[in-house]
Amino acid sequence: MNVYKTCPVLQNDNFILRLVNDGDLNDLFKIYSDIKAVPLFNSDNCHGDDFYYTTIERMKQALDFWKQAYENGWFVRFAVEDKNTNEVIGTIEQFHRDEKDYFTNCGLLRLDLRSDYEEADKIQSIVSLIAEPSFELFGCDKVATKAIPSAKERIKALTALGFKKSDEPLIGHDGIKYFDYFVLNKQKSAVWS
Repeated sequence: MNVYKTCPVLQNDNFILRLVNDGDLNDLFKIYSDIKAVPLFNSDNCHGDDFYYTTIERMKQALDFWKQAYENGWFVRFAVEDKNTNEVIGTIEQFHRDEKDYFTNCGLLRLDLRSDYEEADKIQSIVSLIAEPSFELFGCDKVATKAIPSAKERIKALTALGFKKSDEPLIGHDGIKYFDYFVLNKQKSAVWS
């Protein structure tokens, strides 16, 4: 399956992952204007964008860029929809990364959640939808996502899913080294068997 031609809809009892769309704008603004959530977003190697948006216009610009990125095959931005409230409460950006560091042939996953969803059981439920399918969708042998030390709930969820903390840095386009990544290797994803 080419994820850039047909974006799958993934779901479990609690959440749906699907491609973002214009109808998500107001819910997305609640996420990206949530000052408590912003420190947990992964803005590594994102050309200075911290993903804190204080106007609906800025949120619309970001959404338009995300749609353009999908059309050009740069990355997929999934909306994370809560089935109980029908609200979009987060997003997952994911793409295939090939670089000259440890994080090559990698499905790099960026999870942005509203702060009231930053709980281990919710994060585990969300990430479990995409982690294993990522190997096929993004043609990679590892999935990596960032969780800073203060993101205790996120780390607990990732560990429960079989992700391991990496000591290796992700090296940005400008040579900056980024740390705090957790990795799930394809051959070691026994938690999914």
